[in-house]
Amino acid sequence: MVRDRDTAIKTAELLLQIKAIKLQPQDPFTWASGWSSPIYCDNRVTLSYHTIRNYLRENIADRIEDLYGKPDVIAGVATGAIGIGMLVADYMKLPFVYVRPEAKKHGRKNQVEGHLEKGQKVVVVEDLISTGNSSLNAVAALKEAGADVKGMLALFSYGFDEATENFKNQNIELTTLSDYEHLILQAQSTGYLNETEIALLKSWRENPSTWSAS
Repeated sequence: MVRDRDTAIKTAELLLQIKAIKLQPQDPFTWASGWSSPIYCDNRVTLSYHTIRNYLRENIADRIEDLYGKPDVIAGVATGAIGIGMLVADYMKLPFVYVRPEAKKHGRKNQVEGHLEKGQKVVVVEDLISTGNSSLNAVAALKEAGADVKGMLALFSYGFDEATENFKNQNIELTTLSDYEHLILQAQSTGYLNETEIALLKSWRENPSTWSAS
């Protein structure tokens, strides 16, 4: 859920500017899932831009404090959100942990890396929400470790109905700086794409698993 329209539009502008989000509606990408998609998002690119990463960390931190006060720990979801999560934790002067997709097979066999005590209040930072399954897997690992997970802040969401339902079912509050709706608004208002390309983006969002640019 986006809570501030101006921040959502500005975040979309910045992600497009540095090509963290690429839009190619007439020459679509193929995702690992096999889906054909007019959009590709890699928010790790933001870490290479000092001004932009600072804008993102400060807005995420402000949103966390507005919603939850100051938690005990910030958690990042590996691997994409480790960098931005650490920046947020540093800005808020808080401890940081990160969550692997699964526990290591050797050593201490951790899934949650870093120092985390049972009962500590944790806010999870994520870079991108698609279906939400990997993000909620991280939440489950934190809860298993005894954390009191207050909610999740993400840079961007595709806004899939499946993700909304998944977060609702797990009773986890999701807040994003920007999303697909505001991305389209930004691309349309600035002439980044023409009307035909905007129509293709909107049609993909309606049925992404079967979409075709033709």
